[in-house]
Amino acid sequence: MPFDKHFVDKSMRVDLILAGDALAQSAYIIDIKKEPHWGGSHTALIDTFNYGEYRFLIINKNSGDTLYTRGFCTLFEEWRTTEEANSSKRAFYHSVTFPYPKANISFVLQSREKDGSFIELYSSLINPKNANIKVVKDSPYEVIPVINNGDSEHMLDLTFIAEGYRKDEMKKFKANVEQQARYLLSQSPFKEAKDKINVWAICSPSIDNGPSEPEKKNWSQTAVSSAFNTFYVDRYLETYDVKSIRDIACAAPYDHIVVLVNSDRYGGGGIYNHFSIGTSDHALSKKVLIHEIGHGLFGLADEYYTSDVAYQDFFNLKIEPWQPNVTTLVDFESKWLKLLPQDYPIPTPTDNKYKDTTGVFEGGGYVAKGVYRPAYNCRMKSNEAKGFCEVCEQSGLKMINFLTK
Repeated sequence: MPFDKHFVDKSMRVDLILAGDALAQSAYIIDIKKEPHWGGSHTALIDTFNYGEYRFLIINKNSGDTLYTRGFCTLFEEWRTTEEANSSKRAFYHSVTFPYPKANISFVLQSREKDGSFIELYSSLINPKNANIKVVKDSPYEVIPVINNGDSEHMLDLTFIAEGYRKDEMKKFKANVEQQARYLLSQSPFKEAKDKINVWAICSPSIDNGPSEPEKKNWSQTAVSSAFNTFYVDRYLETYDVKSIRDIACAAPYDHIVVLVNSDRYGGGGIYNHFSIGTSDHALSKKVLIHEIGHGLFGLADEYYTSDVAYQDFFNLKIEPWQPNVTTLVDFESKWLKLLPQDYPIPTPTDNKYKDTTGVFEGGGYVAKGVYRPAYNCRMKSNEAKGFCEVCEQSGLKMINFLTK
């Protein structure tokens, strides 16, 4: 489907509110904007992965052709699995972007049901010539091309935004992004695709240094209002201020947004096709951030099952999860079965004989039983792993190739 026939090389951004509780949810459009860059491919317009707890479709109103689709996840859907969601209602901000359409479109938002199917949550007709669509012009922030390998249409654009860095700390932010980028490109699957990756740094200053720490009663005025103790888990660093993140990030082309937080604490977060966030100066910051990018960019699941989390019954054990690196064995043939030798034991014993092989090890996705992971250890399981396992590497490279084709 020719890009130029249906789109111009800019972005349409739809800002949403997702609201509800553990049992019910609703969606509402708040705002629509025209942003100056489209950082994505001109050919990879239809999502082939079927990842995410939500997806949206852009449909040509006249022809009925589906022009663009993407799956994604949200902090809202994570909250819906917490105990708090059983007794209270909340609303969360979310944004999606897609190439700016030339003609009227239907914007259709779908939510994944417990059985894995999608149902329509919201739909709306959008006229791209509507005079009330806000046009974003020049950014007030300095934008630095840390790594520039070519035109964004053919590259994976990773855009870092500064959080908790005061105006006089931008030299430190630039150095921190360069450090993170060097580490990232030294690790698989990024090093295999290093010629396909651009890295941008957007110097968005904060009034205060560092993120908020609610458990210490320390509240900071920062660019995107990040804070530890998300869902009452002290290491979970997140922000609800999605609007500010998108307002800053649109200064550069992006396929994935990385929020770099000026802190020496351990913590981070990553949400698929939303953004990834991590700290700059902890001894494990680089390993944590690549783990969070594994969530945010590749759609990988957590493979650990012993750490404290706020979620309850995150995976339905009666269906195969959409995440490529965990399985319930309901449909293991759709996962990494082809990587296993014939007669390989499933599940795989956790003894030294299989420690360095790709297998089917029980425990993952926050539970010890019923969910299986592909490696004894992996970056998606712990910081002690050498890197991503074979399955995660292959999944990540497949995503990079899709986004850069």
